[in-house]
Amino acid sequence: MSPKEEAPAAAATEAPKMAPQQQQEAAPVKTHIPTSKYSKRVVLKTLFSREDRGIGLSGERIVIGGWVKSSKEVRKQPPLPQPDTTQPQPGAKAGQKDVTCTELLQNRMPIFRTFLKLFGVGTHNEKDSAGGLTYRVQHPVMPTVFLQISDGSCIDSLQVVVDSTLAPPGQILLSGTCILVEGVIQPPSTGGKHSIEVKAEKVLHLGVVEDHEKYPLSKKRLPLHTLRDWAHFRPRTTTVASITRIRHSLSHATHNFFQNNGFLYVQVPVITTTDSEGLSNKFNVTTLLGKTTEEPSNKPSVVRKQVSGVSLESIKASLKEKSNQVEELKRTDSNREALLAAIQDLKKTNELASQLEAKEKKEKAKATALVKPDRLDFTDDFFSCQAFLTVSGRLHLESYACALGNVYSFGPRFKAQTSHSTRHVSEMWMVEAEMAFAELEEAMCCATDLLKHLCKWVLEKCNEDMKFVLKRVDQSIVGRLQSVVSTNFEKLPYCKAIDILKQAKEQKFDMDIEWGVPLTEEHESYLADEIFKKPVIIYDYPKEVKPFYVRQNDDGKTVAAFDVIVPKVGAVIRGSQNEERVKVLSTRIKELGLSSEQYEWYLDLRRNGTAKHAGFSLTFDLIVLLATGISDIRDVVPFPRSYGKISN
Repeated sequence: MSPKEEAPAAAATEAPKMAPQQQQEAAPVKTHIPTSKYSKRVVLKTLFSREDRGIGLSGERIVIGGWVKSSKEVRKQPPLPQPDTTQPQPGAKAGQKDVTCTELLQNRMPIFRTFLKLFGVGTHNEKDSAGGLTYRVQHPVMPTVFLQISDGSCIDSLQVVVDSTLAPPGQILLSGTCILVEGVIQPPSTGGKHSIEVKAEKVLHLGVVEDHEKYPLSKKRLPLHTLRDWAHFRPRTTTVASITRIRHSLSHATHNFFQNNGFLYVQVPVITTTDSEGLSNKFNVTTLLGKTTEEPSNKPSVVRKQVSGVSLESIKASLKEKSNQVEELKRTDSNREALLAAIQDLKKTNELASQLEAKEKKEKAKATALVKPDRLDFTDDFFSCQAFLTVSGRLHLESYACALGNVYSFGPRFKAQTSHSTRHVSEMWMVEAEMAFAELEEAMCCATDLLKHLCKWVLEKCNEDMKFVLKRVDQSIVGRLQSVVSTNFEKLPYCKAIDILKQAKEQKFDMDIEWGVPLTEEHESYLADEIFKKPVIIYDYPKEVKPFYVRQNDDGKTVAAFDVIVPKVGAVIRGSQNEERVKVLSTRIKELGLSSEQYEWYLDLRRNGTAKHAGFSLTFDLIVLLATGISDIRDVVPFPRSYGKISN
């Protein structure tokens, strides 16, 4: 079951905008509480990360800001003054209260009292100083608004109390409202789970929700797949905010691992002329597809083709007129011959209109025909040659590894696969590493250490967010991460993995198992989840299922490649020892029918001071999937791009 996200709504009516004097500039607030350096406000994490959760800060004045998650409005009647009974009123008996008509109605008709409350009116007796007469005075009820706000720095939200004298309730009650206030920390006035609250004394900024009906987070418990349609709003939800903080922490952990192990950070290009894996599905980068086969004409954008001197517009007008004529004949019970003739005439006119429309569409298509990709002359393109979005940065990293030793890169990679898999999007962030003087075993060791480091980091550094994930998303997530950290990964060659899968008679796979076929997500998951129940490393794959640059083994059939497969997620790391022998690599390029010119620079690395080297690619988005327990990769990517779907 996919986790669902609450965005509590608060019903309130639109109120007039705040008066200019109510939007005050933030003056420096003297406090010993650390503030954000560039916004002069206190982030909620600063308050709630303390051992006392901010209780010891009561009485401190701070500036706090965030977005309203939920709210409620409380209306309190002002205290009624006690009537003066020492002086009897004229016409009243001693000791008898002056009872008014309003009081009688309130006592005898409770619904009348309810109406008074709804209109925010309180009444009590006042004595006229001149005549001593009792009359009724109406006092408006001043509501107080209790806001639960979040600033995204932590799971917790803060209760902020705002009197209606500071801001109209209709503006601040709506979920999604942005508010910045100056106030005093105090114990919670309403009890509940809150350790502290802030009593607002100034409203410094107010970002209202203009149309609450169109604001998507006004609805409760939106599923994550629905939130994808509003990728620009979904980080305001608790679940996506938590995922984002975990993703940020994993990014930090990635750099931490490589920096502490002597790797240099290298940025590889996003646009490249090299197919980094060979025969992969790539996105072309070109400016030619917008050009037409003909020079732009000065004719109107809508072609007005005519047949026999009659325009399409006049035919459509006649068609409408004849349709009305047929309807009229049907209503008036005219003779059958006249009706049939009118219907036949309408049919012919309709056929003529269809012919004209088809010719018009054909003419428009001809006038704006785009150049087909197989006819493109790339010498006229932006780069004067064919270019792609990169599929992998490992080939470019090799050039730096062969000069600087151990290097890594971290960035987006693009694959134009027509896949609806929950583990693939078209733009994925990859962590790639290359190590000079390293072989397959060293690459597997480094990949294992990195994966264990990331899982351990999340457990230690993301405590509050992991508690939320454990409660709301996946109750087994902590145990699974701890298993990755503490368990020795199972290692087995590809041929043994095939044998195990063949013996699984009770398991029906979509693809038949035989030596030489690539392992699918289904195969990998079965090995990690059902057979070994822990991370698995499969190595020595057939050369046909791995990229051209992977080093061939002595058997001539397999290559020195490996995959790291984790339960519930699948293959998160794919790596290899790369071919350093120029003749073997050249032969492999020819076998696959690849352009030797495209890889000439890559062969140059082998011709001039080559070294044995190995590396791997870690799919960062899948690591976030592993750390959060979310089931679909599109829910852990800030702005997912997948087959048939792109937004924002």
